[in-house]
Amino acid sequence: MFLTISTTGTPERPATDLGFLLHKHPDKAQAFSTSHGTAHVFYPEASAERCTAALLLEVDPVALVRRGKGKGRGGAPDAALAQYVNDRPYAASSLLAVALSTVFKSALRGVCAALPGRAEAPLPLRIEVPAVAARGGAELVRALFGPLGWTSVEAEPIALDEQFPEWGASRYVRLVLEGELRLADALRQLYVLLPVLDDAKHYWVAPDEVDKLLRAGEGWLAEHPEHKLITSRYLSRRWGLTRQAMERLELVRLAETDDLRVEDVDNAVDETTDTEERPVPLAEQRRDAILEALRAAGASRVLDLGCGQGQLVQALLKDVRFTEIVGVDVSVRALTIAGRRLKLDRLGERQAARVRLIQGSLTYTDKRLTGYDAAVLSEVIEHLDLPRLPALEYAVFGSARPRTVLVTTPNVEYNVRWETLPAGHVRHGDHRFEWTRKEFRTWAEGVAGRHGYAVRFVAVGPDDPEVGPPTQMAVFETTTTDTTAKQATAA
Repeated sequence: MFLTISTTGTPERPATDLGFLLHKHPDKAQAFSTSHGTAHVFYPEASAERCTAALLLEVDPVALVRRGKGKGRGGAPDAALAQYVNDRPYAASSLLAVALSTVFKSALRGVCAALPGRAEAPLPLRIEVPAVAARGGAELVRALFGPLGWTSVEAEPIALDEQFPEWGASRYVRLVLEGELRLADALRQLYVLLPVLDDAKHYWVAPDEVDKLLRAGEGWLAEHPEHKLITSRYLSRRWGLTRQAMERLELVRLAETDDLRVEDVDNAVDETTDTEERPVPLAEQRRDAILEALRAAGASRVLDLGCGQGQLVQALLKDVRFTEIVGVDVSVRALTIAGRRLKLDRLGERQAARVRLIQGSLTYTDKRLTGYDAAVLSEVIEHLDLPRLPALEYAVFGSARPRTVLVTTPNVEYNVRWETLPAGHVRHGDHRFEWTRKEFRTWAEGVAGRHGYAVRFVAVGPDDPEVGPPTQMAVFETTTTDTTAKQATAA
């Protein structure tokens, strides 16, 4: 099984940066053991203008039989002869997908300490797989990859026998993808869609496959026109797992359709009768609290860090006292949706001059974010792994240093009040943690002390006397000069 990833570059941004992103040096040929063979990584070409990385998987048929799921009832092989005679070509399938995730694990996660900005930015990519198993033919290949941002999806059917064209095409295609995407996004798409095209997996599909699918499909699967087919095939048509995955994807889709951030799905208000007044959704209460705090701080130039699909940016744009509004998010797709929400292409000259959307990671320092009156981190920190919080802390409070910082996060103590939330569950599957009021206060006071801020706390939503409010907000305000704060941070 063979796959190549190519990109082009300039003297300022050489194509050989691909080696940093993949964590594989262009001057070396490397081999990695997998459970079903050996994966080789090498570079057929590596120059500043063009770089190509190749992944070659040598399948070990004996290991495939020993570790495979080809067992019938009672543990007997489905077919004794199948261990020795295999008419299935080793075309790209779940074997290659697993090798891809094993060899390029950091690249799939979008992690590159050497070139973080490069990892988060789209690259001109060309991905070629000479033989892909495609049950559904070229039309299905285009239906799966076409909506994902590729400018060109080429799926050329491979003949059963080139000497006898009248025999027609096989169910294999030569796949070529071209377009500008983040490398991590492209790899995650391949990881999911290669076994989907094959409609088979070489291993038993366990319940943890649902989490694997949703992690790899984050940002694109929920809105994909073929998400039902993708989910069903990826989970080997196991109905219970498919239903579970579809329910979780539906929560994500509803969050986007109803103009709510993802974490607001579980923050639903209680049902009311037609004669009762409808409660104000928590998402709206949170935005109102943020706007009130920004006005009280006298902020006019505001950063929305982790802006998602632009709900807060839209609210800020309606108030003329906010003269400059910058939305920042790592997801290109979210920024695209935000741009459509804000109708950036239709704004008048004066309005357009007030707002910008930029891509960036909140765990890395960014000179573009310095000099602002205020920054908002609304329902953002709980989506980061705890070990990455210090990096975000320094990037926002130590480097950007806005005069005011607002941080909102769920109060886990309030979760018992959500009747639809099972006990012990967080409000959204992507939340890495949810803090109690004491835990949030301890973290916030530590941040304030380390970076020269004073902090106070505001309840957002109904303040329950037993468990507190559903959302907790910390308002940070600078108390020291930039020089003093930087010295404290360095110490």
